[in-house]
Amino acid sequence: MEQARAIARQRLEVHGRVQGVGFRPHVHRLASALGLTGSVCNTSSGARVEVQGPPAALAAFRERLFSELPAAARVDEWTVADAQPLTGQGGFEIVASERSDAPQLTVPPDMAVCGDCLAELFDPADRRYRYPFINCTQCGPRLSIIKDLPYDRPGTTMAGFTQCAACAAEYRDPASRRFHAQPNACPDCGPRLEYRAGADGEPFLGEDALARAAAT
Repeated sequence: MEQARAIARQRLEVHGRVQGVGFRPHVHRLASALGLTGSVCNTSSGARVEVQGPPAALAAFRERLFSELPAAARVDEWTVADAQPLTGQGGFEIVASERSDAPQLTVPPDMAVCGDCLAELFDPADRRYRYPFINCTQCGPRLSIIKDLPYDRPGTTMAGFTQCAACAAEYRDPASRRFHAQPNACPDCGPRLEYRAGADGEPFLGEDALARAAAT
């Protein structure tokens, strides 16, 4: 009985710029670091967090959730409510988004390439060397690729690009800054540059496309 009373569960509804900015990975890492169980998902109005554990850990989670936000995130409003603790739940998960017919979201703009991606972009040993569509949870296209909300890869123009094994591994890895990065891609599986001199012109790809365009 004492152990049961030591476990609590809370539901947080978070509104603001919390999609496309690494908020779900942030929640996942923080909850996991504090030994909490539960889930986070995108909704048509923001994000929903269900979190369970000792009350002291829940208090630390709430404080750090907002004090350590990803740089591009912004919380305008949030609520918290007690929920019935669940039994048999192990770990913390990012689960499928919940949709409604009238989404009310703050959509993030496209974001300039971050320092980490720039370092990869100009590293000849990196697999994304000079890849023009490089991105992570902290940078890259957002508004320009969104076709539907909540923000998930199937609702973007990236839906037609299946991630290769290496990109899929990054997407699933909580330690990667590309954990749940929806536009994640590389030269092997993502968009690529193509140049044609006219509709029926010979196609030039990648570096050749860039050189041809620069010379035109």
